[in-house]
Amino acid sequence: MAESVYIRVAPQYINFVNQIMEGYEYLGVVTTVNRTEGLLVVRATPDTCADVREILRKLPLPIEFV
Repeated sequence: MAESVYIRVAPQYINFVNQIMEGYEYLGVVTTVNRTEGLLVVRATPDTCADVREILRKLPLPIEFV
């Protein structure tokens, strides 16, 4: 079963977040929910969800978990 992590970033950072997750060999898969609001969902497995949240917390940009 997949775990979904919803986040909000400034729209100019959407591609950056996607590239970071790609760099982690798709530890989580990023989907844009609303481009103008910067709302993203990162789909992960139950085993990788905590790692995904930790990676997102440490990114050098403001992220809101929703």
